[in-house]
Amino acid sequence: MNSIPQDDAVAEVAAPPARFNFAQHLLQANAGRAEKAAFVDDVGVLSYGELDHRVRRLATGLRSLGIKREERVLLLMQDSADWPVAFLGAIYAGAVPVAVNTLLTADDYAYMLEHSRAQAVLVSGAVLPALKAALTKSDHEVQKVVVSRPVAPLDFGEVDFSAFVDAHAALPKPAATGADDPAFWLYSSGSTGRPKGTVHSHANPYWTCELYGKRVLGLTDADVCFSAAKLFFAYGLGNALTFPLAVGATVVLMAERPTPEATFKRLLGKVGGEAGGARPTVFYGAPTGFAGMLANPALPARTQLALRLVSSAGEALPADIGERWKAQFGVDIVDGIGSTEMLHIFLSNLPGRVRYGTTGWPVPGYRIELRGEQPGPVPDGEPADLYIQGPSAAMMYWGNREKTRETFQGGWTKSGDKYIRNADGTYTYAGRSDDMLKVSGIYVSPFEVEATLVQHPAVLEAAVIGVPDAEGLTKTKAFVVLKAGSQATDAELKAFVKDKLAPYKYPRQIEFLAELPKTATGKIQRFKLREMEAPKLADARFPPGGSSASGPAEPAPRREA
Repeated sequence: MNSIPQDDAVAEVAAPPARFNFAQHLLQANAGRAEKAAFVDDVGVLSYGELDHRVRRLATGLRSLGIKREERVLLLMQDSADWPVAFLGAIYAGAVPVAVNTLLTADDYAYMLEHSRAQAVLVSGAVLPALKAALTKSDHEVQKVVVSRPVAPLDFGEVDFSAFVDAHAALPKPAATGADDPAFWLYSSGSTGRPKGTVHSHANPYWTCELYGKRVLGLTDADVCFSAAKLFFAYGLGNALTFPLAVGATVVLMAERPTPEATFKRLLGKVGGEAGGARPTVFYGAPTGFAGMLANPALPARTQLALRLVSSAGEALPADIGERWKAQFGVDIVDGIGSTEMLHIFLSNLPGRVRYGTTGWPVPGYRIELRGEQPGPVPDGEPADLYIQGPSAAMMYWGNREKTRETFQGGWTKSGDKYIRNADGTYTYAGRSDDMLKVSGIYVSPFEVEATLVQHPAVLEAAVIGVPDAEGLTKTKAFVVLKAGSQATDAELKAFVKDKLAPYKYPRQIEFLAELPKTATGKIQRFKLREMEAPKLADARFPPGGSSASGPAEPAPRREA
């Protein structure tokens, strides 16, 4: 296995005391910034002083509902200034906020309500109908529903968020929680099975702030931060709440989907009314978002933006996207990888030291190991399973001992990703462990083929899966989305890949799509492409005439997006 020796990064950072409340920690860190803007959302500005008061008032409100230490509160809210008030207020009170994706179904919420045993729900008005459907079909324990920014008259048992906050006095002191006590949950979604309730301690976000937000990104109170990734994701939570509040920065929040047009509007400072107008200096996005922005005709000029730092995570960043972004805006995209289980990024490029095509180096304070099928060191250049050790690892998956033991192994966290270590100490993403392909007896990384395809000037996005040929051998198939107004043939794209990669890696089939299936964070859902392909494979094996299909597929016609 490849292992990076433990450095002194953790030892150099003062550990949180045994008695520690993370919400109190952030409020105290900004005690001298009462008038400064903490959050700018679609309707206005929330100062640090107002944030402090509203957090502590919400904490009192939750106590008034009879919610006890470590009882859960479901947080189903779009990104607005009410979100950090809800999240930090619950933590301040000693309750455990369970932050969930606002784009899920009522069935998903019904499961989460029962699984978390939530005693109350803090919900945005726009998502309230889905919650009501979930409450109807679940055996829940919810006592109160608090609605942020209602869009319709409230029903009995529901209360307006602002009125609820204003009706209570500020809680004078936080709950006497400890650094290792549960602070919040995030649900870790998978391609199969139910989402897993990932439990994080009060200390975990402290460590990500210290080791990554401050020491790698170098955030300061002069920064204005904007994240396309939403607060309910581990990546977005660090980007737009814990990191900026740890240094006293200002955050721009966006409730709507991060389309290129919506993102440009925030980067240009066109939100928050007269009191807003702050142009972000730090922008956090994901590869699919960057690709869409670069292909959009409304792309701003370099001089219109105030960016000094751009971060990417969610999926590995293709080198071509990073290079084109740098050429357009004069600032690198700092790509890294994190996970819900580790809370934020543990392997990253560095500001001023970017190796496009790689995910960079281990973040100081974290150890990385690559583990192969056989014991012993994994040679550089060979894909192997990525394991991480660091102080921000989750405590467990709630109520799921089997998956907890499978993922959290003696101080190490199994990531589920395949990586390659390079000679310069950087690491290159090779794909999810269950997405890796063995072609001609050799591992092929879907990401490597995808990253090559998107270098073609006509290609906007690509996703690669393995499909069996007539002999049952695995071959690569690419699903391609072309840029608007662009054209390409499958033969042209195959030749393009053959020219850049080893011959056995080129996709034997190419199918053109209008869009790729993705998660809410923009991650490509290859399992859905495999599901799409399954009926075709069945038809190929058992055609109507009764004989097995054979021979190469007909060339795809020239396509235009």
